[in-house]
Amino acid sequence: MEIDTGNTAWLLVSSALVLLMTPGLALFYGGLNRSKGVLNMMMMSFSAIGLISVLWVIYGFTLAFGANDNTTVNHFIGSFTQYLGTETSFVGDIWGETGIPVYVFLAFQMMFAIITVALISGAASDRLKFAGWLLFAFGWFTLCYVPVAHWVWGGGWIGANLKALDFAGGTAVHINAGAAALGLAVVLGKRVGWPKESFKPHNVPFVMLGAGLLWFGWFGFNAGSELTVDSTTGAAFVNTQVATAAGVLGWIIVEWLRDGKPTLVGASSGAVAGLVAITPACGFIAPLPAVLLGLVAGAVSALAVSLKYKLGYDDSLDVVGVHFVAGWIGSLWIGLFATLQVNGAITDVLGANEGLFYGGGVTQLGRQFVGSAAVSVYSFVIAVVIAMVVKAIVGLRTSTESEVDGIDVAEHAESGYDLSPAAGGGGAFAQAGIAPSANSAAPDKAPVSEKVSG
Repeated sequence: MEIDTGNTAWLLVSSALVLLMTPGLALFYGGLNRSKGVLNMMMMSFSAIGLISVLWVIYGFTLAFGANDNTTVNHFIGSFTQYLGTETSFVGDIWGETGIPVYVFLAFQMMFAIITVALISGAASDRLKFAGWLLFAFGWFTLCYVPVAHWVWGGGWIGANLKALDFAGGTAVHINAGAAALGLAVVLGKRVGWPKESFKPHNVPFVMLGAGLLWFGWFGFNAGSELTVDSTTGAAFVNTQVATAAGVLGWIIVEWLRDGKPTLVGASSGAVAGLVAITPACGFIAPLPAVLLGLVAGAVSALAVSLKYKLGYDDSLDVVGVHFVAGWIGSLWIGLFATLQVNGAITDVLGANEGLFYGGGVTQLGRQFVGSAAVSVYSFVIAVVIAMVVKAIVGLRTSTESEVDGIDVAEHAESGYDLSPAAGGGGAFAQAGIAPSANSAAPDKAPVSEKVSG
């Protein structure tokens, strides 16, 4: 089969969009964090790009998407050798019937793996050692993300045997990461002072900017997952937009009714909840059910973030309340609203049923529940085990002193904001390279002739 240049170009663009989501996530999480831990929080997302990219090329891709002909393991893991180390033997290979080179599909799926690992970090802000994070990320990627990606998309038991559907990652990405975040938070313990002390976001504009970049990149995440450009691609694109918009509305309505005022943090979080919920369903449902999905996900997630106070687990940035909860809602929505009118492959290619409201009964709803539950339990258990092992090897949590004084300085020897006074005379003028005159009160009032040269 020859290369389809249109499909290939679209997937390359989509891959770049999905990569942009991880820096967007870093801004979103960083803004939600306290100022003295913003760099550590962002570093966990950024380091995932470095670590997971390398692991994905070496062994992640082959284990997740290599052809598995060993039925005795019930499609638990992919091939150990087909794409090991991405040898040049398959440089010219095409992925399936898409006309897309294997390397391009590999790159697209690499970006999914990166952001899934990065999502977990939001539950552990202000207290997780950076070395502990890297070891946890390595272990969880290897033992959890790679197998689950195979189960859902690579010919494994959830997709091929159970026939549960996941268009772009509700189960493999968001439920998977949300369950892991809960497990890590439980082992890690509560932040010093939580929940009595205030842990307000230190930079709300960062939060909105991060949510905006996530929203932008998510079009590649969802519409790119069709791997071609057709009517289903268009439906996924439209559904992503309208469900996210409805998620904003759903969250701020709850805030308005509960607290009396809508907030920008709430609107940004609602957008993320809408994005998460539409991810598994975007290529299977029509736009009106997508709007309803966004409203429900935004409202329910706004209520779900308070569960940590009732149950006592410290999920710092509400990975569980948003990604886990909205991921479950989106996955079950497929069992209610999936329709052949949007995606004709549901029955004749994927072997699944239409949703309950389109005459398919409750069969698909049951499949979605089983698949989501299996990933939830597996990811939680694996995360707990890995966190305990890391705790025993290098330690998982920074010292109380480092946590109180600021994890940025303790772990990275730098801080996000230098608020110390400038050395020597002149204060702010000296920092700006300006010699203040006797009657000047600010750098922009100083005469041009008084600027210090060189």
